Amino acid sequence: MPDSIPTDSVGLVIPQVYKFDEPLTLRSGKILREYELVVETYGKLNSEKTNAVLICHALSGDHHAAGYHRENDRKAGWWDSCIGPGKAIDTNLFYVVSLNNLGGCAGSTGPASINPETNKYYGPDFPVVTVRDWVSSQLRLMVQMDIPGWAAVVGGSLGGMQVLRWAISYPDKVRHAVCIAAAPKLSAQNIAFNEVARHSITSDRDFHEGRYLEKSTYPKQGLMLARMVGHITYLSDSAMRAKFGKSVSNFEQDTAENFGRDLRSGKLSFGFDVDFQVESYLHYQGERFSENFDANTYLLMTKALDYFDPTVDFEGDLSKAFANSDCKFLLMSFSTDWRFPPERSREIVADLLKAGREVSYLEIAADQGHDAFLLPIPRYIEALSGYLQRVHQENGSDAP
Repeated sequence: MPDSIPTDSVGLVIPQVYKFDEPLTLRSGKILREYELVVETYGKLNSEKTNAVLICHALSGDHHAAGYHRENDRKAGWWDSCIGPGKAIDTNLFYVVSLNNLGGCAGSTGPASINPETNKYYGPDFPVVTVRDWVSSQLRLMVQMDIPGWAAVVGGSLGGMQVLRWAISYPDKVRHAVCIAAAPKLSAQNIAFNEVARHSITSDRDFHEGRYLEKSTYPKQGLMLARMVGHITYLSDSAMRAKFGKSVSNFEQDTAENFGRDLRSGKLSFGFDVDFQVESYLHYQGERFSENFDANTYLLMTKALDYFDPTVDFEGDLSKAFANSDCKFLLMSFSTDWRFPPERSREIVADLLKAGREVSYLEIAADQGHDAFLLPIPRYIEALSGYLQRVHQENGSDAP
């Protein structure tokens, strides 16, 4: 944490645990008889209970979206650039709710939790959960928190898919849906990347068919590789060139090219050690991720991505899925995002318009690729802030 808490930070936050004893029937047909969800809240709920905003996290996210847990924390929550007093998601105006989804590994019930029926780790016995299941559990959380509905549901990437599911499944509970850098369903290429990541985990000799915690081991190398593959897809080519091409060759100078080929130690090893800065960066990202994330959770999250298809109950027609969605929509995409490129957001926009829904769309020129939705890019922050100011004004209520 900085020497002093910034004035636009939510400051020190304490996670809360919500327990649910009513069984939850999942899309697979399996039943979770009891579970817990870990939640953080920022700001205050107004007297009319009309200013609540739900944050839906992406694959590796969790409930800790803003602020700090301890005074010696080095990093703030994963979306701290957007959530706080005076920020785009303004906690002076909104009561912001952020949770760790079912199957997660940051405190909510998941594969690393103890199965009450066996008193052992769930491990691979934890059922596959879908975006629909997450939203069902989020609805129960909303009810338990005594919130009648959301002024807005906001999310990027896999979080954006949850936003769409809210608008489809519970249209009377959402007034605004903010879907950022998402897609209506995964392409074959995206499913392929996810399968490579899963295979790298399950083929690790320390995976033990998902029962690694019982064996007091961990598929570290497999999870590292999975993250390295994933991380490549989150960055654009231009972002990589800029990040790993701070020194350029004479040829690159002469041709105004930058290939991002900086060497780690200034010379080639002529072996199979790490030579390039980009290699070192990927190893670092994989190492750090493997120390903080659960491998079974990674498998679950990627399957939730693969299975997401809101048209399955609507004859393959997304516009029919949106027919009863009364909320207003904001969709945003980023020009260099090749994981969920702008044309995927435009597909959603086209079907929303076909369904007669009110939608705003913005494609933002940004070099950062898919990860752009996590970064404080001025045009992006300005647009998100402006839209949520409109949400507040429509709310007809002053600050809580």
